[in-house]
Amino acid sequence: MGKLKLGVLGSGFHSEILVQAWKDGMLEEYELVGVMGRNPETRRALAESAGCRACASVEELLELKPDYIAEAASIQLVRDSAEQILSSGCNLVMISIGAFADDAFYEKIRQTAAAHGTRVYLASGCVGGFDVLRTVSLMGCSSAGIETHKGPNSLRNTPLFKEELMDDKAETQVFAGNASEAISLLPTKVNVAVAASLVTKGPKNTNVKIYSVPGYIGDDHCITAEADGVKAVVDIYSSTSAIAAWSEVAVLRNIVSPIVF
Repeated sequence: MGKLKLGVLGSGFHSEILVQAWKDGMLEEYELVGVMGRNPETRRALAESAGCRACASVEELLELKPDYIAEAASIQLVRDSAEQILSSGCNLVMISIGAFADDAFYEKIRQTAAAHGTRVYLASGCVGGFDVLRTVSLMGCSSAGIETHKGPNSLRNTPLFKEELMDDKAETQVFAGNASEAISLLPTKVNVAVAASLVTKGPKNTNVKIYSVPGYIGDDHCITAEADGVKAVVDIYSSTSAIAAWSEVAVLRNIVSPIVF
């Protein structure tokens, strides 16, 4: 049996991790055929480093007939291209899970995948614990929530940032709402909240609280899900977003593994 063809959607930091993992032999069951990115220079450099094709569009990437496309780009690119990718017969592995906070989009993609015999794999990124969260959901999840702690600097250029946060001596709650509301304000920073909500109570019914912590480096996400007689708590700290891309590597390895974790 020949190798599976793999395409990468995006040419930034996370895509670099995916390509390097392939070059290091961690994805030996795949042939990397192309990298698509908006920036001509970064996509060319990344493709050249892997000896594959640099693609200027999703259509060009799909011309290479990939079996899987690993998305490491943005929520908007997922919204723009997921239906097209799945309709072509290609499977999609994605980390921009915030796109699925939109119920209508989620249902459209679910139906598209079902109609074409393709699949969408949601890389848990810095969430983890999807297995126990799904289990609690099956048992009748009564409540779900996530509390996130971030440094004030990571909130810059978002609606939640205020200059006085930089001078605070104690943590400050900067957001309280649901996962849908959170991702609408922070489209690149709370994909984790939407991911957790999709396996528990859904984006509109999963409570989200975000705290600004002076001097804090990285993110801490504490997810809680409860059912009758069961309480699951998943707490993950990461000082780098690299964990999201490595989660995608783990998904791609699991797809071809004789033993699936």
